[in-house]
Parts: sequence; C-alpha cells; structure tokens
Amino acid sequence: MPIYEYICSECEERFEQFIWSSADAGEVRCPSCGAGGPRKVMSTFGVGRSLGATASCPSAATCGTGG
Repeated sequence: MPIYEYICSECEERFEQFIWSSADAGEVRCPSCGAGGPRKVMSTFGVGRSLGATASCPSAATCGTGG
C-alpha cells in the first residue's frame, strides 16, 4: 500500500495519504481545509548507514571503495 505526499493547492498544508488503488487517488482531500486536487510531491525518506560509512561518504558503493 503506497504512501504519497501532497501539498494542498489552497492552504499549502503538506500531508501524507495512503492510496489503496488508482481509483482512490482522485478522492484525495486536504485534511486541514478539505480542498480537493492537491499536488503530489517527492517524498523525503530516511537512509540507514552501513558500518564504516561517514558523513562525506555515506556508502562504500557510492564512493568507489566497495568490494
């Protein structure tokens, strides 16, 4: 079950919504003001760190030191 992130086109409230099916996507409403038609935005997400990762090089694979 995907979670999408939206911004309300009326009050600019940022919120997340579970979408069970593509039919439900047309029914998304802002929880603050009730307006329909919010904009879908790119979600932020957390990234775990592997052992030996540093702030400047988050993973050995992306820094070219992986085995």
